[in-house]
Amino acid sequence: MEIRWHILLIIIGASIVTLIPRVLPLMVLSRINIPDWAMRWLSYVPVAVMAALVGEELLLVDGKFSSFQNHIELIAAAPTFLTAILTKSLLGTVLVGIVSVMLLRMFL
Repeated sequence: MEIRWHILLIIIGASIVTLIPRVLPLMVLSRINIPDWAMRWLSYVPVAVMAALVGEELLLVDGKFSSFQNHIELIAAAPTFLTAILTKSLLGTVLVGIVSVMLLRMFL
């Protein structure tokens, strides 16, 4: 098997570029003492990112705000969100979301 050096160098370069933003902050932050208020603030980052991703997916169609003509996902979000709040079960939430979208697409 022939080794193509330019492909190997691209793979190594991509590995380094991917590794640096993940490892460097971890190394720096592990050596400093972060105040409690900053840790509390950072605990909300995953929730905010998830809300932004879900909100964008529900409200945008082809990169533009939906005129609610294609509103199946938005309607399906209601029982899914309610399931998430009441059960706090990821599996249950995903199943309710999938079944909701499936039934709405079947009947609308």
